[in-house]
Amino acid sequence: MATPAKEAAAAGKRDELADSLAELFTNVSLMVRGELQGTNSQLALLEKMNQRVAEEYSSYGDVASGLRVFVEQLNEKNQGFEEYTSQIDAIDHQVTEFEAVVSMLDKHVSVLEKKVKSAYHVAPTQ
Repeated sequence: MATPAKEAAAAGKRDELADSLAELFTNVSLMVRGELQGTNSQLALLEKMNQRVAEEYSSYGDVASGLRVFVEQLNEKNQGFEEYTSQIDAIDHQVTEFEAVVSMLDKHVSVLEKKVKSAYHVAPTQ
């Protein structure tokens, strides 16, 4: 039979073991709780970041939509100006041709002027 001292020592070891196990479970539960809180904090931060990005892209969508309307209006105005640009091109072509004709006439006039001057100088001396 076990003596009361041995039974008390065995009970003390069981109490120490139970206390150690209880402390272990408490510490493990605190650690798991801390990990879960950290994960929850990260997820909350990620959610806030996603909301911020969604807001920013939403405003980009509004800007892009406005730009699309602006480009369409510019295209309509450009089509209205195409008639005028074709007229300007035609006028530019005509001016270039006119300049060539004026240059030819200038050369002709210059030649005629020389002939008249030479005829004028030759006639009075004879």
